[in-house]
Amino acid sequence: MADYDFASTKSDVERRMEGALQVLQKEFGGLRTGRASTSLLEPINVDAYGSQMPLSQVGTVSVPEPQLLTVQVWDKGLVGAVEKAIREADLGLNPASDGQLVRIPIPPLTEERRTELTKIAGKYTEEARVAVRNVRRHVMDELKKTEKDGGISQDAHRDYGKEIQDLTDHFISKMDEALHRKEQEIMQV
Repeated sequence: MADYDFASTKSDVERRMEGALQVLQKEFGGLRTGRASTSLLEPINVDAYGSQMPLSQVGTVSVPEPQLLTVQVWDKGLVGAVEKAIREADLGLNPASDGQLVRIPIPPLTEERRTELTKIAGKYTEEARVAVRNVRRHVMDELKKTEKDGGISQDAHRDYGKEIQDLTDHFISKMDEALHRKEQEIMQV
């Protein structure tokens, strides 16, 4: 039997599944709850100097109060572009500038909007689960092919397959926990 490097395959699988979990957490950061959070503005890009730049590269985002975000814009000429980008981000926010400081009050969420946000969170979670399952399917196909080609025994295939399934279950359960926490955060009044 040829040496099959399952350890490197397994670490690659872990890395890819961890990546799917991190993408999910970043998407959750962009979902608005009733409280102000700097992560809410992370996905926003601003038209600055002829290109699209992340908001964090044109100003300092902070949370001075639970219901207020502020952006201290470094270049006075970009204040209007920052306001426009926040308005067009479709987050239901209405920024107002005060010199180079852009104030963004966080309005309380309606019950309808909260329900809608939990559905969006659920959709994000399902996309992440699918990504994890695709990684599993890819590796399971690779294991089957390696066994067929004589690279590993039937027993090794079964053992490796079980390890990959355990990893998949572990990451899906972490995603479900993250969804549960996010739903509680969204529904908290």
